[in-house]
Amino acid sequence: MISCVMFDLDGTLCDTLRDLAEATNHALRQDGYPEHPLEKYKQMVGNGITKLMERALPREAAEPDQIARCRAAMLAYYQAHLLDYTRPYPGMEALVEALSRQGVGLYVVTNKPEAQARAIVEALYPGEFAGVAGQRPDKPTKPDPWGIELFLSQGGYRREQCLFVGDSNVDAQTAAAAGVRCAGVTWGFRSRQELLEAGARWVVDKPEALLELVESEG
Repeated sequence: MISCVMFDLDGTLCDTLRDLAEATNHALRQDGYPEHPLEKYKQMVGNGITKLMERALPREAAEPDQIARCRAAMLAYYQAHLLDYTRPYPGMEALVEALSRQGVGLYVVTNKPEAQARAIVEALYPGEFAGVAGQRPDKPTKPDPWGIELFLSQGGYRREQCLFVGDSNVDAQTAAAAGVRCAGVTWGFRSRQELLEAGARWVVDKPEALLELVESEG
């Protein structure tokens, strides 16, 4: 029985790619580094902002001080432009509403900085999620499972009652580390093959299929 569903944010609940790319390119441009096309960012995001900046900078410039400098510039710009282009994926609002009506506990576990994750979730899915765990200075990023563990404990859920939903190998690895089942989604930033190779138990192509999965496993 699935009593709670925990979602990744970027590439799963919301298409955030363009806003992330615009903010990263802004930071690169400030220091005279080459920018990247939107499509390339699909392989660069997913492991937190620090890793994103490390990947975006030229290899010879990816030193700790420069990564930190560009990260700060990126985050300052991103904070002011969180919702310029970011939107829920088609069908996701209806899915979240349907799960909420059925009494399923809903949570977000993401590598996006927590304050920004909360702002996006509340703007686009107001009142639907019981908790948001994002990147915190005192916590490791996914695939460390601390966010899943936090909400399992808070909600009093058993591991077999939880489904983790994401679009990348990092999400499948996070679910495995927490001992919960994972459903991968193909509308995000990574491929079906990556999800399967990383251990996703199911891979779905549309939100309606995810709802059917939750109901069938319930």
